[in-house]
Amino acid sequence: MPPHKTTSLITGATAGIGHEYAVQLAARGDDLVLVARDAARLEQVAEELRRAHQVDVEVLVADLTDRADLARVEARLADRDHPVDLLVNNAGFGLKKRFLDNTADEETAMLEVLVTAVLRLSHAALGAMAERGHGGIINVSSVAAFLPRGSYSAAKAWVNSFSEWAHLEYASRGVKVMALCPGFTKTEFHERMQVKRGDGLMWLDVGFLVSTSLKDFEKGRVYSIPGAQYKAVRALTSVVPNRVLRLTQSMGRK
Repeated sequence: MPPHKTTSLITGATAGIGHEYAVQLAARGDDLVLVARDAARLEQVAEELRRAHQVDVEVLVADLTDRADLARVEARLADRDHPVDLLVNNAGFGLKKRFLDNTADEETAMLEVLVTAVLRLSHAALGAMAERGHGGIINVSSVAAFLPRGSYSAAKAWVNSFSEWAHLEYASRGVKVMALCPGFTKTEFHERMQVKRGDGLMWLDVGFLVSTSLKDFEKGRVYSIPGAQYKAVRALTSVVPNRVLRLTQSMGRK
């Protein structure tokens, strides 16, 4: 029998970190399932990757705040006849304003993408992967998870905690789970939030970020924190009081 070809499913795959995952995974020969809301952009990215890397690329148009759309992605992950070997939970959602300046519905929509979708897609993927005895999940979290920065940080702290637990729970069944904790990264994410993007020391190149995370994942690490500057930030959060860390609240909002 020919060797099994790896298939990776990526949410939020048309821009930023998700798009870079698609490029790097296709370059290593993975077939792809790309998930995003914009059908035209999905098809464009898929065709570019097919031509550049001669891989199969499926597209799933889905809004992860819509439970019916989310269920279709869950079903694809649970498909035993067309297994997904790697799930990258990358879809992002950010709110520029502070908690009370957003509506409760806006805050809930963010949690639907950052927490509920991660939970449900992981549940679907883990069931199939644990049954087969191999597979992996990369959950894109944030360095913000280690800082008191409102509901976004709280959501990412959940992602970290969930990922660490799943890593410990399912490693014995052949499934690797890792949380990627990026700092500020040069992508469209901040532009979509109408936040100024920087170019200084604290801003990471997306190619470096993704390649580092994939190396960390292969090593079986539970956390990937690319960049010495963000490893230092993580170390500081364990010794600096939260009342001081709260001063970071306005970073990345201007």
